[in-house]
Amino acid sequence: MVSRSYSNLLELASGESPTFENMNRRIPRIMTVAGLISDVDDDPLESVCSDPSSSSVQRERIIIVANQLPIKAQRKQDGNNKNNWFFSWDDNSLLLQLKDGLGDDDIDVIYVGCLKEDVHPNEQDEVSQILLETFKCVPTFLPGDLFTRYYHGFCKQQLWPLFHYMLPLSPDLGGRFNRSLWQAYVSVNKIFADRIMEVINPEDDYVWIHDYHLMVLPTFLRKRFNRVKLGFFLHSPFPSSEIYKTLPIREELLRALLNSDLIGFHTFDYARHFLSCCSRMLGLSYESKRGYIGIEYYGRTVSIKILPVGIHMGQLQSVLSLPKTEEKVAELIEQFSDKGKIMLLGVDDMDIFKGISLKLLAMEQLLIQHPEWHGKVVLVQIANPARGKGKDVKEVQSDTKATAKRINDRFGKPGYDPVILIEEPLRFYEKVAYYVVAECCLVTAVRDGMNLIPYEYIISRQGTEKFDKVLGIGSSLKKSMLVVSEFIGCSPSLSGAIRVNPWNIDAVADAVDSALEMADSEKQLRHEKHYKYVSTHDVGYWARSFLQDLERTCSDHVRRRWWGIGFGLSFRVVALDPNFKKLSMEHIVSAYKRTKTRAILLDYDGTLMPQASIDKSPTSNSIKMLNSLCRDENNMVFLVSAKSRKTLAEWFSPCENLGIAAEHGYFLRLKRDAEWETCAPVTDSSWKLIAEPVMKLYTETTDGSTIEDKETALVWCYEDADPDFGSCQAKELLNHLESVLTNEPVTVKSGLNHVEVKPQGVNKGIVAKRLLSAMQGKEMSPDFVLCIGDDRSDEDMFEVITSSGPSMAPRAEVFACTVGRKPSKAKYYLDDATDIVRMVQGLACVSDQIVLC
Repeated sequence: MVSRSYSNLLELASGESPTFENMNRRIPRIMTVAGLISDVDDDPLESVCSDPSSSSVQRERIIIVANQLPIKAQRKQDGNNKNNWFFSWDDNSLLLQLKDGLGDDDIDVIYVGCLKEDVHPNEQDEVSQILLETFKCVPTFLPGDLFTRYYHGFCKQQLWPLFHYMLPLSPDLGGRFNRSLWQAYVSVNKIFADRIMEVINPEDDYVWIHDYHLMVLPTFLRKRFNRVKLGFFLHSPFPSSEIYKTLPIREELLRALLNSDLIGFHTFDYARHFLSCCSRMLGLSYESKRGYIGIEYYGRTVSIKILPVGIHMGQLQSVLSLPKTEEKVAELIEQFSDKGKIMLLGVDDMDIFKGISLKLLAMEQLLIQHPEWHGKVVLVQIANPARGKGKDVKEVQSDTKATAKRINDRFGKPGYDPVILIEEPLRFYEKVAYYVVAECCLVTAVRDGMNLIPYEYIISRQGTEKFDKVLGIGSSLKKSMLVVSEFIGCSPSLSGAIRVNPWNIDAVADAVDSALEMADSEKQLRHEKHYKYVSTHDVGYWARSFLQDLERTCSDHVRRRWWGIGFGLSFRVVALDPNFKKLSMEHIVSAYKRTKTRAILLDYDGTLMPQASIDKSPTSNSIKMLNSLCRDENNMVFLVSAKSRKTLAEWFSPCENLGIAAEHGYFLRLKRDAEWETCAPVTDSSWKLIAEPVMKLYTETTDGSTIEDKETALVWCYEDADPDFGSCQAKELLNHLESVLTNEPVTVKSGLNHVEVKPQGVNKGIVAKRLLSAMQGKEMSPDFVLCIGDDRSDEDMFEVITSSGPSMAPRAEVFACTVGRKPSKAKYYLDDATDIVRMVQGLACVSDQIVLC
């Protein structure tokens, strides 16, 4: 079944629900000859702002997107010399195993990706139709030169080496950044997006994108359909921020990934590096809530999933049961075990990161240090064909052959070669046979995203009843040994393996010797532990877990409003409550003019004054604007700030009738000549003698941090410190201060780049209560209330004015306004401090006119 498609973007942009006359229509014809396109089409009509009221919550399908389809394609000629295409499933593809692992007939899966074979443009429409109808696959066709620049260029020469910690320090060490290759990468991602558009129903379908080949695809999909339910899983490592930040397009890739709803990684290390990059380069914060890690990004929570992929148990067990597998096992037993030889096994792709040469050197060191293994131990190294091309692959091949030959020449003898290098491609059942016979499996990659070889080895060693008889072991005596690199994704999940630093040749040799000498009972216990984990955390478990989290993350899409902002690859969406809207100048001016008694509460930093400003003192225009508001006898104007009363009194001395609340409302005065009052019980500051030494300790150990000593509060600021270290120190300081100040009448709170200690019960909300009650006491219940602020401390004011009905006139106009589109208790927003000043200036002009009249 082809799903409904949102093909009429103009209809969607108008806010009308699309109509679907033919639910079973065929996939539309598309332009199949792709060319180089601009980075992102910035036509605003293509960014669809979804209306929650028109959405369905029914889950229909999953669209799985990857660089390659799980399809094998062959071209054959018939008797009339006509070329015919023959297609079949690729059983070794993770994407196909993922679908089988789900095991749910109610889930409809559609694949989008490239074929491994080139298809002539004249045949592409026909091939598309066949693959869609027969396999539910949507092929993406790329011109040869574009594919070369995209895959062999940007993906394999720039992203792949960098993600595996290889910096392009010279032209020979990874590819230097090439803008044209980046453009090809973006162009291909856009072509993938176009193909997805033809089959997606964005209200119902889930989209699951795989790996680094398509990292900017989330931006194209999110731009077209703001509310699309989108997951991304990275199968490669994600490097540390020190490595990643060398990438010229580092922010573009991060922002593109953050257009996903859920981002998956194999290990915590990879996720931690990604989160660190988001913190350091984008200034984003993350936190864990009830076991789920989330990044707050423009009102959306982007969830982080950490779960290594598993193997397809059913497929492997079926291969183990094949007669030809049994025949191969018997052949290998005769070749090795029956002749008193112990097989060590390595199975790796022939690339620079798999550490094959290091493994051979460790084998050589083993034979040098332990001559008792001469003639007994054989390392069988299966070298799978390289997935990439280039000089580095040829160097690895020649180095591997030369090292193997040297070891065999030195330690070999008639009937015994210590290293057997297998370069020709093996069928999967043949590899499984080697797994069954091998006493120990060695995986010494210097960097690898996951690597499922150890998992396959463990399940193969569990074997079958027939293998138990062939190997002469009982069902309770299964054993396996693993020597694995610390730098591969599966290492954390294999706690019974011997973990090694592959660069330490001596340590690897010692680990292999320990594996060979280990008692059988210990090997059995380790095998049981591994088998229990691998058999229960298979590819189906991984896929179901990811999709369940994706569904959970997207569960609130239907009830929120979405706006697209930004251009090009900086595009992102803001997701907010449907009642949250931009404050219209015409609306508030109209309400201002028709009301008689007004209460106005204004935050300062970040509201009337931009946060980025170094000089925080008010401008002459700000003073003039505030005086205009204060001269209007119908107004009660209050400036509410966290700053000290001394600073505020000095800055706003020209404003005679301006009310000021300092230090979050602890100090308050109604006019310039009035006495300062306190809005909370007066307490002594003896607690500072406890808190200040603690803060000084953290200041000394955290470069870039400072202490601000106010009359009633102490603030530890780390705005100029390293973001990760500063955040870490802030959490420690928060716990430390809460511990030592338990019996003191103060509260300890963390905010944006600061930790503050202040008296209990002090917040900006009490200023709003005080102002409204004072006006009510004078029988001046306000019929117009405006409150503007930009951060968490202002939320207390918003809450008070939106819930203080009895303190106001019966039909009071209430405007709680925050700065920027973000989650807030306010019902209105303006984009920035400039908009705030412009709006307040407009109200001041109205007051000037009223005063003149």
